Amino acid sequence: MNITPYQAKYFSYQLSKRRASDDAEKLSSALFDAQVDLNPHQIEAALFAFQSPLSKGAILADEVGLGKTIEAGILLSQFWVTDKRKLLIICPSSLRKQWSQELLEKFHLESTILEAKSFNEKFKKGKTNPFDNRKIVICSFHFAKNKAEFIEMINWDLVVIDEAHRLRNVYRPNNKIGKAIKDAIFPAKKVLLTATPLQNSLMELYGLVSIIDENLFGSADSFRSQFNRLDENFDYKEIKDRIAPVVKRTLRRQVQEYIRYTKRIPLTLTFEPSQAEQELYESLSEYLRRDLLVALPSNQRHLLTLIIRKLLASSSHAVTGTLNALINRLQKILDEEAPSYWDQELLEDIDEIEAWMEEVDWEEVDENADKLSLEEVQAVKSELDELKSYRAKAMAIENDSKGIKLLTALKEGFDKLKELGANQKAIIFTESRRTQEYLFSLLQQTDHKGKVIFFNGSNNDEFSKKIYQSWLAKHEGTDKITGSKTADKRQALVDYFRDEAEIMIATEAAAEGINLQFCSMIINYDLPWNPQRVEQRIGRCHRYGQKHDVVVVNFLNEKNAADIRVFELLDQKLNLFNGVFGASDDVLGVLESGVDFEKAIADIYQNCRTTDEINKAFDDLQSKMEESISSGMKKAQERLLENFDAAVADRLKITLKESKATLSKFERWLWLITQLYLGKKAVFDAKHVSFKLLENPFSFSVKTGRYTLDKKNQEAFYYRLNHPLAKGITKHFRDLELATASLKFDLTNNKSKVSVLEPLKGKKGWLILENVEVNSFEVTDHLVFVGVTEDGSLLSQEQCQRMMELSAHIDEQYRLPVFDLSTEREKIIDGLKIELTNRDSRYLQFEVNKLNKWAEDRIFMAEKELKDIKLRIKELTRQAAQSSEPSEQLVIQSKIQELEKKQRVKRRAIFDAEDQIIEKRDQMIDEIKKRMSRNFHSQQLFKIAWEIV
Repeated sequence: MNITPYQAKYFSYQLSKRRASDDAEKLSSALFDAQVDLNPHQIEAALFAFQSPLSKGAILADEVGLGKTIEAGILLSQFWVTDKRKLLIICPSSLRKQWSQELLEKFHLESTILEAKSFNEKFKKGKTNPFDNRKIVICSFHFAKNKAEFIEMINWDLVVIDEAHRLRNVYRPNNKIGKAIKDAIFPAKKVLLTATPLQNSLMELYGLVSIIDENLFGSADSFRSQFNRLDENFDYKEIKDRIAPVVKRTLRRQVQEYIRYTKRIPLTLTFEPSQAEQELYESLSEYLRRDLLVALPSNQRHLLTLIIRKLLASSSHAVTGTLNALINRLQKILDEEAPSYWDQELLEDIDEIEAWMEEVDWEEVDENADKLSLEEVQAVKSELDELKSYRAKAMAIENDSKGIKLLTALKEGFDKLKELGANQKAIIFTESRRTQEYLFSLLQQTDHKGKVIFFNGSNNDEFSKKIYQSWLAKHEGTDKITGSKTADKRQALVDYFRDEAEIMIATEAAAEGINLQFCSMIINYDLPWNPQRVEQRIGRCHRYGQKHDVVVVNFLNEKNAADIRVFELLDQKLNLFNGVFGASDDVLGVLESGVDFEKAIADIYQNCRTTDEINKAFDDLQSKMEESISSGMKKAQERLLENFDAAVADRLKITLKESKATLSKFERWLWLITQLYLGKKAVFDAKHVSFKLLENPFSFSVKTGRYTLDKKNQEAFYYRLNHPLAKGITKHFRDLELATASLKFDLTNNKSKVSVLEPLKGKKGWLILENVEVNSFEVTDHLVFVGVTEDGSLLSQEQCQRMMELSAHIDEQYRLPVFDLSTEREKIIDGLKIELTNRDSRYLQFEVNKLNKWAEDRIFMAEKELKDIKLRIKELTRQAAQSSEPSEQLVIQSKIQELEKKQRVKRRAIFDAEDQIIEKRDQMIDEIKKRMSRNFHSQQLFKIAWEIV
């Protein structure tokens, strides 16, 4: 297809114009650039979040497994491509890496994770505010609270809060984390992600909504008085209508047509530890229960005990390393070289340590806590000798019983995969790097030799380095290489696992941010006590795009009553290992980050000795959990948030169809302008929508090599709208000055019939294209055609648009007499102004209605207080009439007089309060009206004479 520079200019403006908030095409640039499959409910959610330029954000509350991260990623990408790049993500510490990886892989968005170490490094290098960054900033809840003053200094374009239910009690005065974060991000547009916006009270919904928009409801007290009750007569309509513009929820069953979910198949293997293993476990358990332990710093005693217990459950090899760390610490204490908290040796064994460290308030650490008096030296020596004896016992254990059982698990698991028709791949998860090394050594002695790789937080072993170097050489000159060594090394190991290896032994580092949908067996060598982490592990394989059922292997120590009960909770109560979706929304919401749940289990291991004590403690924990889950909130959540209308599914079908059509159109336009601009500087392959760039056409850096518009082809640079080459070409045609010319459009040889153009075949006329920039609530561009036939008939906008998409060439021979199109232009521009006025009026009316409701809430509360006083006076008057004791009557009369005085004061205050509330409402409405004042700026892009043949 041949196009002219006039068409290229039109296409370039279409690809880069600023679209209105309610324009369905506003996300097209982001969707075009994103390397994700198109799911209509995710596009719907992203469109919903900022459906009005006055919108302050939304709560996206899809059920688990529907891709709320993708929805937020689409929004972040949209803000990025429109040069709004002050972007912040606040999430649980365990999800920071996953966010960073997904933004890079799926949306080509670079991010930086801020935590204490990186923050301090930037600060020392002279960066006065490390949150002021050219990349998307990611940080944890605790870090955001601790650095709230720095966050508040930035004028954020968008803040995304993941697992936002953690902030649902922000309305409570004692919620320090929630209040600090809410205040710090107050002016910014916000998107909250949570599958469980309600858990125990409607007040939690109020809390989340208040983070988005404080003017949607009145005060917490007025909300509580009007809505926070769950009796049978409660009318949900009022509150549902109020939150409808802010909360969006999609259910799994509504998207079954688009997303296919496979099942989880549990495989549980029991084992009994040897006598030596059991003795070591019992000895160390008793050691950890002592009141005084010098080897464990008192300020981090609880946390370190939890870590050691996890390593104890992992392997004797993990315990050996831990004991070495404790022995070294005691020796340093004797040598008066004790560290302030713990040795690096202990930290290096666990990739998960960062998440736990987030939970510690380091400002409270007592640097002098570990200094010993002279009389304590002997106790330290005794403890040192004891730990050395435990180490000797651990080192004497050559192979763990669980390790031997792993070989059986692999055989049974691979047999099941063969039956399912799945790849013979297995990922083994452990919480310890030392256990990882032990398992690698064990498997090297079997038929799996040469088919096993590591994956951990550093990936610095020699084999991993070799895999990385080979991967770099293979993918040189492609978009596979991101330039981030950490991200690229992770991807290299995943690719090697997919293409070459059979087994990956991974620490928790692999539970975050990698996609293993080609693998269908997960082995939990160590079972985390945190259900969220178990779900994260399984989610690496059991995810959207997985073609087979996933086998989930667990090991169960038959001699450990606590291990049995933990497995029972995760398996039978949380349903993590069986079925289609894993743990339910209700459960995940109750457990929140899972850290408190994990600590509760650690306390049971630490404090319960007998089987009866263990069972009673787990029964209590389970009871508390079930009580929270079975509250009346589930019914309230269904009535408030879930839309059972059949129209939901129909709307998703329309969204999918429209989005695909728009992306197809964008792809075609980008392809055509690229062909026209590059000419002989590139070799084009239309069949595979790819081209080979032979030379850089610009002064700025653009790599030569193969480019493709096929998102699934990773052996070439992915050509997208935000790529420097595409941006350069688009800018060139936008800026191109074009003289008036005659264009001949070919309808006869067009591949498909264009019905709206058939009446114009054989006719001629004039056409002008203008870009009208409108500055109102937001800045938008509107491409307006003014076209007529030579007999003066006006063309529709659709006819002009479709004409521009025909193959065409400039006709140097033909000239058409000049036509005056000013009258037609004025009519079209006036029609546009009326349309935009009506649209802005709808935006304004919604805000006015919202603020009227807010004022009513505030006035309601003031009047309720007066009403409560009247009822109290009435009750006291009744008591006085019934009392026969003069002294009692005097006391009551005195109370009545106090209340009547308060009533008079309150009555006068109400009038003042109403005036203040109305005045504040009117001020807010006036502020919105000022933003509504419209400015129009029109620029003619080109003028042509046309002929359709």
